[in-house]
Amino acid sequence: MSTSLVLQYVVIALLVAASLWTALRKLAPRTTARWQAAAAAALLRPQRGAFAQRIGRLVQPKGATGNCGDGCGTCGTCGPTNAPADARADASSREQPVTFHARRK
Repeated sequence: MSTSLVLQYVVIALLVAASLWTALRKLAPRTTARWQAAAAAALLRPQRGAFAQRIGRLVQPKGATGNCGDGCGTCGTCGPTNAPADARADASSREQPVTFHARRK
């Protein structure tokens, strides 16, 4: 195999790994946070070098504080909390019931 083919396979493997990680972060945020915490704990051991500990601090997941400011987005309730009352009324007035009609012969 030529060097350019090996380089091509490495780039494709990195892209597939990055897309897999992104999908897992979206679909299983708690699991990936647990994996990140385990990797960070392994790198932050005192017997590790300074470079490994620096990488461990970068890999370590941010702790959720339980409020909407931490940006976790898992509960789906983060957003504008003080929406004007007339905006909610406009949304309800735009709703229309769905009616089904029989086919014409």
